[in-house]
Amino acid sequence: MIDEALAPSQPHPVAQVAAGLRRNPLLATGAALSLLIVLAGVLAPLVAPHPADAYVATHPTQTLLQPSGLHPFGTDQLGRDVLTRVLYGARISPVIAFFVLLFSCLVGIPLGIVAGYLGGVIDDVLMRITDVFLAFPALLLALAFAAVLTPSIGNTTLAIALTWWPWYTRLIRGQAASVAGRQYVEAARALGVSHRRILLRHILPNSITPLIVQVSLDVSAVILTASALSFLGLGAQDPTPDWGLMVSQGQSYFTTQWWLVTFPGAAILLTAVAFNLLGDGLRDVLDPRRVPTR
Repeated sequence: MIDEALAPSQPHPVAQVAAGLRRNPLLATGAALSLLIVLAGVLAPLVAPHPADAYVATHPTQTLLQPSGLHPFGTDQLGRDVLTRVLYGARISPVIAFFVLLFSCLVGIPLGIVAGYLGGVIDDVLMRITDVFLAFPALLLALAFAAVLTPSIGNTTLAIALTWWPWYTRLIRGQAASVAGRQYVEAARALGVSHRRILLRHILPNSITPLIVQVSLDVSAVILTASALSFLGLGAQDPTPDWGLMVSQGQSYFTTQWWLVTFPGAAILLTAVAFNLLGDGLRDVLDPRRVPTR
């Protein structure tokens, strides 16, 4: 096709990532840790030592037991195995992050593409709306939304998603505006290529790379925000094995039963570090302005 011939050839992001895994230890480490966390959640029913303890089971005679061979992470105030609940927590926080980022992309990408490509009044209106959301810290705005909703995982996801999409609209708008001004896009317009085809075949593919990096970096930020809402009582509710909720429930025991907050807190920290490493590695690999290194 004529419009395809006009566009410069770009290395495929998947091929770039595959090559980066071989030469970039930062990306490889982040990918390995992220995969480990995802597998822990997926395989939790198989690897957890006491699956019944993930939710409603209680053991009044085994409360607040120290870490041991039977309970490697100890037990909580209801006698539930902490290791089991931490493993099942890997099925909660990453899933919240997935749906928040999916919603943000589904809303932010179309709005950003349209605003950046068309410009004018449409661009001004959409950007002013995003500016209203961006004027408030994401956590503060998420707290406001969560406060008016019934505390639950679904409402926590919705509250965070409502604050996250403007970042993607702003990011994609900048990329789309840059691509829209390039010569091959102008040539496609001159040849009568439809706006829809230009958007789908040129603007979107050439604007998506920064989005991939941002999504990987935002996984940890969303998980930290969700954990903060649960810690404050506005997110997941007992008996859901949410890491932020586990830290909240164990904070009053911290000086004597340290394991109640240490292990779920370590899970939050490890997840944040893993996805930050993954995002930094992807940025090094996919950023066309980086200086190649031997």
